[in-house]
Amino acid sequence: MATTITSTDLDFDTIKTRLKDYFKRQSEFADYDFEASGLSNILDVLAYNTHFNGLTTNFALNESFLNTAQLRSSIISHAEALGYVPRSYASSLAKLAITITIADVNRPSLITLPRNTQFTTSIDSVSYTFQTREAYTAVPNSSGTYTFKTSEGLSDIPIYEGIEKTKTFFVGDTTDSQIYVIPDLTMDTTTIRVRVFDDAGGSTFDTYTNIKEATRITAASTHYQIKEVPNGYYEVIFGDGISTGKAPEAGNKIVIDYLSTKGPDANGASIFSTTAQVSGVNVVSTTTSAAAGGSFREGIESIRQNAPLYFTSQRRMVTAEDYTAQILTNYGSYIDDVTSWGGADNDPPVYGRVYVSTKFKSDVDDATQLDVKSRIISELTSNFAVASIDTVFIDPQTTFLELTTTFNFDPDLTSSTSGATQDTVQTSINTFFSNNLKKFGSVFRRSNLLTIIDEIDEAILNTRMSIKVQQRLIPSLGIAKNYNITFPVALAVSDDTFKIITSSRFTFNSKECTIENRLNSNVLQIVNTGGGTEVDNIGSYNTAAGRVDLVGFNPTSFSGDAIKFSATPANQSTIRPLRATVLDIDTTASKASAVLDYQETQVSLGGGSTSATTSSSY
Repeated sequence: MATTITSTDLDFDTIKTRLKDYFKRQSEFADYDFEASGLSNILDVLAYNTHFNGLTTNFALNESFLNTAQLRSSIISHAEALGYVPRSYASSLAKLAITITIADVNRPSLITLPRNTQFTTSIDSVSYTFQTREAYTAVPNSSGTYTFKTSEGLSDIPIYEGIEKTKTFFVGDTTDSQIYVIPDLTMDTTTIRVRVFDDAGGSTFDTYTNIKEATRITAASTHYQIKEVPNGYYEVIFGDGISTGKAPEAGNKIVIDYLSTKGPDANGASIFSTTAQVSGVNVVSTTTSAAAGGSFREGIESIRQNAPLYFTSQRRMVTAEDYTAQILTNYGSYIDDVTSWGGADNDPPVYGRVYVSTKFKSDVDDATQLDVKSRIISELTSNFAVASIDTVFIDPQTTFLELTTTFNFDPDLTSSTSGATQDTVQTSINTFFSNNLKKFGSVFRRSNLLTIIDEIDEAILNTRMSIKVQQRLIPSLGIAKNYNITFPVALAVSDDTFKIITSSRFTFNSKECTIENRLNSNVLQIVNTGGGTEVDNIGSYNTAAGRVDLVGFNPTSFSGDAIKFSATPANQSTIRPLRATVLDIDTTASKASAVLDYQETQVSLGGGSTSATTSSSY
């Protein structure tokens, strides 16, 4: 019967041991001393060879699949097969209102702000250069002021951070393979301008556009494609002259302009200056949107996640996931996270709509957010979405969690104090939220967090945790209004022991008050800090719908940024947000406390038996 040698374990010692075991089972090597013989050296060579081949095969197989590949070149190759081009460095984008004033009555009727007009700014004493990427025109008003506008008639002129660079190629014999690689790791591929001149000294050229902007491609289409090559550079690819667009001909000169950028370093810049002049007059600028959107090239984990989504969407927007994929692909430098859902899944259902909620990065100001939303609607839904389907943006809603954590702590089992351990536990809780939540669709599971806390220190014997969900309300002061506060989960049923709904303090009738429910009732009251009832019925809460309804609420002031409404969820084990809701922790309302639990263990040996006595005190 044949003998099988298992080599799935790749470590050297295991392989050698299995080889020796194999030989020992052979009669020729019975009672053979493998360690003191030359055969041991042969076994070392065999084990090393098997070990090396096993590792090599394992690495090669891992690199063959998108979900296990570790090398960026492998991941890029898999993404390319899915039609996905990873995002390059992205230039930070700001918007300015740019004007000049010419008092002369003989002023021109039209002036032009040239392409590549430069503006400078600085952050932390580091200077950055921004510039326009196209020319803009302006006509004077009655006072002689020229306000430059975009082709859409907007006075917000975009400027991009970076230094313009140019790469020139000369097309040789087209029977040879033509490769056009731009050797710049910090290139922003969205700023590329590709011109193909008839010959080396000519001035006539065709401007090629990114194939992503094409809705129809013929043999005469002037389009190019971009792909990342293994060394991290980007290659410009032209059509074949048959089905994928026009191909450059022998003797043509290809000139590629682009911005080489510093990525996110210039984000947040808001003060710009320039020495540029138009018609001999100084240019004046006012910032309308601070710089934002700059980013490093897309990381491998982002590519691993986005490439399959992009492939699934097939450059059209039919399902809600298609919207998510397109938005992340095109606007990932501005957006941390995005979620989408159809009108049929909305509450209440609204047919003929797709709802989108975007969680912007922290350095993107309100003006830029509005601009990005407008671009998403005009550039994506107009070209790819199903006709008659409207896109509606919903602002993300943050639901805060209040965590009260109590753990039994035995000081005899650690050198750490109870106070230091409390701080460590709270830090671990905050880290858990940062790593696992604060994104659309992220679910809070109490058991996962309790497991992490119990493993912090062996002195932590057990842990308990109560959960409240919290929403925030900014009311109109001095005006009686109705308010609806919605929680993403069902709420607990009222009982005769605990208040299910409570609020932070506010001023009402010149007294400090809170809102809470009556015991054994869903009716809400306004109660002053002395325990007296100011309003017996200010509304109610709906257990199943997770909603608080306030009627005629009229506070005169409140502390902090908002009034916090805290509620006990029906299920404290799992908090599952829906649609545009993300979960975060209210660190000011969350607390970790240690309960001392001394365990004195005495062990005595004697008479062939062991006895143990354990006593605990609280």
